[in-house]
Amino acid sequence: MSKDVMAELKKDHISKLLTKGTRSDGRGFEEMRELKITTDYIKSAEGSARVQLGGTDVVVGVKLMVGKPFDDTPDKGVLTTNAELIPMASETFESGPPDKESIEISRVIDRGIREGHAVDLSKLCIEKGVEVWIMFLDVHVVDFDGNLFDAANIAANAALKTAVVPAKRAGKGEDYPLPLMHTPISLTAVKIDDKILVDPTHDEERVADARLTVTTIENGNLCAMQKGLEGSFSIEEVFKVIEMSRRLGAETRTRLPG
Repeated sequence: MSKDVMAELKKDHISKLLTKGTRSDGRGFEEMRELKITTDYIKSAEGSARVQLGGTDVVVGVKLMVGKPFDDTPDKGVLTTNAELIPMASETFESGPPDKESIEISRVIDRGIREGHAVDLSKLCIEKGVEVWIMFLDVHVVDFDGNLFDAANIAANAALKTAVVPAKRAGKGEDYPLPLMHTPISLTAVKIDDKILVDPTHDEERVADARLTVTTIENGNLCAMQKGLEGSFSIEEVFKVIEMSRRLGAETRTRLPG
């Protein structure tokens, strides 16, 4: 049976459940899956975390090295985010160069962390225009059952909170904690028919009409937003997702270290 036919059958089943006010895994529309956070997961990294969000399993590592700053930001450290979607994690992932999906994951995670000012990059400057700390945020997907955006975002925040700048190893003084400012947490919602669901599973993502990821910081300020898929959201629905991002993001922050 083709994937398209399977998707249509699943959409019919999911839609019928939604009209009854439930989802295939029994959750409410605004209910996240079980979240488990393990920090210091990679001993060779400067900071790391493993996040299990339902059946989605993501590991994020932080590495820092000394390098040259960008010409337009000579007094700021550099942030580089990378996502690796290995075929072992899902039948939908393919080997080879980064595809559109892995690039989108990297950009959304990077934008949330960067625009949410999670790290004070000015404090990663060693000598203006000469040397700064270059921070690599590497996302590795171990298992996939939907909502990589939020799982990777939570893992990135947890990894950053445990990270230490390896100044002593680089001959730049004593080690110190990564200078953090905010904790930008994302919430992803999908629209199926006229229903809005948070933290979608893989099956829900496959049959969704539209997807919206909203990232907020502690005071509720919006710092990033990403629209996906071909469908649309009304203004009222967008505001609803923003409100859920603020509320559920606050709950997630209580689960993070520090």
